[in-house]
Amino acid sequence: MKVLAVNSSPKMARGNTALILNPFLEGMREVGAEVELFYTRRLKVNPCQGCFNCWRKTPGRCRQEDDMQMLLPKLREADILVLATPVHAFGVSGPMKNLMDRTLPLAEPFLELRDGHSCHPLGEGQKHSKVVLVSSCALWERDNFDSLLVQMRALPVGVAAWEFAGALLRPHAEEMRPMIQVGLSPDDIFEAAKEAGRQMVRDGEMSPEILDIVSRELVPLEEFIQKTNAYLQHRLEALRS
Repeated sequence: MKVLAVNSSPKMARGNTALILNPFLEGMREVGAEVELFYTRRLKVNPCQGCFNCWRKTPGRCRQEDDMQMLLPKLREADILVLATPVHAFGVSGPMKNLMDRTLPLAEPFLELRDGHSCHPLGEGQKHSKVVLVSSCALWERDNFDSLLVQMRALPVGVAAWEFAGALLRPHAEEMRPMIQVGLSPDDIFEAAKEAGRQMVRDGEMSPEILDIVSRELVPLEEFIQKTNAYLQHRLEALRS
């Protein structure tokens, strides 16, 4: 089974998103998946120009010569696509949005009716892939992922071969590294992320119970607000001095 993972955090392996993504991919490898991981920061992916040449003049191929020429064949062959992104303005990061926009060559320009909804049919050579979202957010509430989830669930409309299979969501993710530094590592969260990876490859789905552990509360809301404000006040005073 082939897994293609893309991490669009500007901090790459040092970011909070990677703290959840890496054990998830490790779990996938443990049960035999072939995993490739790319960081958008190391890729050149230009914005879509909206020219539709990939449908009209050069079907299945974008006219822009950048790293999407390398990624598109991998996207066609992937059994599972893992999109990892921090929440930026209540959506995916800018580089991730560029990459998603540039997947237009994977679909056909025509329309078909599926489950009562018009959508683009499967492009030539495209597998029926499953999509998993891995995301981290600095804010406390889990509902800060809601608009991002709406976008992920809409992906099959653009690329009929994609099926949204679920999400590993980590709210108030900034709490994790301080916990690790003082010896209070949330190991149950990392183990749950790993188990989610095993389940995704082995069963084609992830249990709600495991995903709930990944998202579990790390600190009460009131304490979180107090700690965050104290930290920001300290940083502001340091910058002004």
